[in-house]
Amino acid sequence: MNRAKCCRCNLNQRSIALVNTENNVVNSSATSPPAFNWDEWYRSVGGRSIQIKEADEILKQIREYQYPRFTGEVNHEQVVFDNDALAARAVKQKAFDLGADEAGIAEIEPGDIYKGRQVSEKYAIVVGQRMLWRKFQEVPSHDSAVECLRVYFTLGEVVIRLADYIRSLGYACTVEHPIGDSDVLHIPLALKAGFGELGRHGSIIHPKMGPMFRLGSVITNMPLQTDSPIDAGIAAFCDKCRACRIYCPANAIPDQRSPEAGKDHLGNDRYKVDTGKCFPYFAKHNYCSICLPVCVYQHKEWAKDFEGFTTKLFPDVKMKDAPVPTDPSIPKHWYPKNKRD
Repeated sequence: MNRAKCCRCNLNQRSIALVNTENNVVNSSATSPPAFNWDEWYRSVGGRSIQIKEADEILKQIREYQYPRFTGEVNHEQVVFDNDALAARAVKQKAFDLGADEAGIAEIEPGDIYKGRQVSEKYAIVVGQRMLWRKFQEVPSHDSAVECLRVYFTLGEVVIRLADYIRSLGYACTVEHPIGDSDVLHIPLALKAGFGELGRHGSIIHPKMGPMFRLGSVITNMPLQTDSPIDAGIAAFCDKCRACRIYCPANAIPDQRSPEAGKDHLGNDRYKVDTGKCFPYFAKHNYCSICLPVCVYQHKEWAKDFEGFTTKLFPDVKMKDAPVPTDPSIPKHWYPKNKRD
């Protein structure tokens, strides 16, 4: 996959200077997970069996239209801001202008990088975009599957164009596409950037968007003020709520947190989904996603259609028999074998 080295702005610009490229390399940590090997996981369940024309077309657009635009020329003159806070404000405002529903900045640490990989950038500009609630009125479904892919594409446009903006400011950067072969882990970075807290189902729950959003990043050495993690009581809520566990047809979501999975940004043991049970169901039933729309955080205040469509607060859940678990013999992240017979 092509890599982007990226950047434009007009907020309290102090001066124009020549580009000074930094070459600090950050390696993954000893405990970093390997990147998810989609081909091997699909092979372990007998190959790809879902055929959705619209989803396949979006994947084709991502490969053919977006991947070639990951790279671009960096402006030889560099915009210098009065301080890192103003620079961060400008970059995040640009992300919102481009269509992001959330944006935050985190410093990249070794644990944020996939095993065996390295990056030369210091900061991640993390962006999120909500999925349309009306497309999750029934799960799993054709509509929910296509909606996931649609947002991968539209959020991909946000990160690509945000990278163009940063390049125009005179700073190199790298596109970490929502669905691409990223070097960094979007979720840990988003947690540090203040996006919310990690839910029982393994996805971030945002205070206003719930779990119904996708993530992408642009990483750069442009000096930026970082955001901070938040404690909105979501983790405590998840300890009491078991909606996603109850409605998981594969029984992959645990009752308890897993000390073996490490700590989240608040110091809690993480909940860890049994991927060996989750993936076979995901791969056979329209990419599943049941655990996201059944979340009842904040009594579903986030579950609204913001374009005026009439929707239900709770989806129709189609729970079919789960395939047998699979645990391919490949380098993979640790996960518990939840309630395996």
